[in-house]
Amino acid sequence: MDSPLINIMVKAAKKASRGLRRDFNELENLQVMTKGPADFVTASDIRTQNLIYDELLYAKPDWSFVMEESKQIIGSKPNSKFIIDPIDGTTNFMHGNPNFAISIAAEVDGKLEAALIYSPITDEMFLAERGKGAFLNDKRIRVASRKKLSESILITGIPHLGRGDMKLFLKEMEILIPEVAGIRRSGSAALDLAWVACGRYDLFWERGLEAWDIAAGILLIKEAGGYVQGLNGKDNDIWSGNLISGNEDIINNLLKKLEI
Repeated sequence: MDSPLINIMVKAAKKASRGLRRDFNELENLQVMTKGPADFVTASDIRTQNLIYDELLYAKPDWSFVMEESKQIIGSKPNSKFIIDPIDGTTNFMHGNPNFAISIAAEVDGKLEAALIYSPITDEMFLAERGKGAFLNDKRIRVASRKKLSESILITGIPHLGRGDMKLFLKEMEILIPEVAGIRRSGSAALDLAWVACGRYDLFWERGLEAWDIAAGILLIKEAGGYVQGLNGKDNDIWSGNLISGNEDIINNLLKKLEI
C-alpha cells in the first residue's frame, strides 16, 4: 500500500521503531513510571510517541492528535485526527516480551481511513485503508472463516491488579473453556486485533479498552472481511472499549453462549 497517508504513517512508525528495538535490548537501563495499579509508562513510550507525533505533525500540521501518553491536541482541522498508541503492550515490553506494537489510526469526519499496527521485533507491518483491503507485509489478509467454537482459538484480556471485572471474566471462562479449541491472552489488544485480521485467532473480545488500543485494529478487521461490534450489540459500545470481532458467524455463536 503506497497512498500518501499510509506512507506518512509507515515512515513515522519505522523511524520510531529504531529506538524501541535499541531500548528492548537494554531493558536494565529502562526508566519506568507508574500511572496507576499495574499501569506503567516508560521513557520509551514517551520518546516513541514524541517521534511519531513530530513526524506526523510535519506532514499534517493542521491535524489533531489523540495519544495515550498526552492530552488531546486539537489542530485547525479537528475532524481529521491521528489516534496513536506508541507502545501497545508496555508491560510486555518492559519485561522483555516481544509482543508489543506501535498502533496508528487516521480518522477523518468520524470515519477510520487508514490503520497501521507494527511489531518492531518481528518486523510485521499490518496496514489497511478504507475500501482498499488489509495487508501484512504487502500480502493481502483475511479473517478466518471458522464457524464452530469447537474449532476456534479465541483471544481476550484477563482482569489484573486494579482493572477488570474478575467475577464476569471467570463466569465467561466457565462457559467458554469447554466449548473452544483454546483461549489466549497476549497483553497487546492492538496485536490481538491484527492477528484476528490475518486469521491467526478466530475471535477477540474485551472490555474497558481505549480508543488508541483499538482504532487501528477495528479498520484492519473490517478491511480483512470481518466484523466489529459492541458487546451490547450497538456501535457506540465499541468506543466505550467493549467490543467483539471476528467473522459474523463466530461472533454470533459466542454471544449465544454468553447470552449477551
